[in-house]
Amino acid sequence: MRQEIAITVDTVILKDLLSSARILLIKRKNEPFKNSWALPGGFLEETENLKEGAKRELLEETGLEVEVLNQLKTYGDLNRDPRGRTISIAFIGKLNKEVKIKAGDDAKEADWFSLDELPELAFDHSKIIEDAKKYLQDYNL
Repeated sequence: MRQEIAITVDTVILKDLLSSARILLIKRKNEPFKNSWALPGGFLEETENLKEGAKRELLEETGLEVEVLNQLKTYGDLNRDPRGRTISIAFIGKLNKEVKIKAGDDAKEADWFSLDELPELAFDHSKIIEDAKKYLQDYNL
């Protein structure tokens, strides 16, 4: 029997990299992990490419448009999502200016957090953020 596999996209959006780096998180409105903080993201639609999906989810959940997103890594641990087998492609982007964010779609809240003081996160998003920190160091961003 063939198992259905879902594909999601997540975005790591950072700002203030030269001072106290901050990351954009959303509070989930729905299960699983209802009321938990997470990276903006969601299910990829059949008619969009990966980066388009990441930009769409970011816009829907935070009202934020980011021009440049780089693919960070793919995450596919078997138990990363309690709903079933889900593979996520994470993207990373940065902002160099102040922007207004507004929670929307399935995000209850959206806010900036210090990279050094993160709340408990849904799914494997703490792992994604650790990989993003390593990416920043490796590429001197």
